[in-house]
Amino acid sequence: MQVVDTLTPCPCGHPDGYARCCGPLHDGGAAGTAEQLMRSRYSAYVLKREEYLLATWHTSTRPDHLKLAAQQPAPSWLGLTVQRHESEGDHAIVEFVARLRYGGGKAQRMHEVSRFVREDNHWYYLDGSFPGE
Repeated sequence: MQVVDTLTPCPCGHPDGYARCCGPLHDGGAAGTAEQLMRSRYSAYVLKREEYLLATWHTSTRPDHLKLAAQQPAPSWLGLTVQRHESEGDHAIVEFVARLRYGGGKAQRMHEVSRFVREDNHWYYLDGSFPGE
């Protein structure tokens, strides 16, 4: 796990910095919106916080493990753009584009429309689809 101080920029790109953005969620706080949860999950991928990713994944679709530490070559995450966030009651959709690179390869875009559900006042990632695939 990576140690992060209060001056560290948030990997999700939010201007508040990690200590005021995704850090509190990674330390056990609850996301107020599905977009906040999605941003914190992106940051967790950047920081290789597999436990957090699994804990915020809905039990009906959660894998047993992600093996982020074993991923070779490991991706370099280059940035996140949230394109839309729609919420209706306890269900939400967040569409985003994450930019990444594997090894010294060409930068790639991952475009996902993620579905989220809220249970017991906690948002969980349910699943996602990839437009254009």
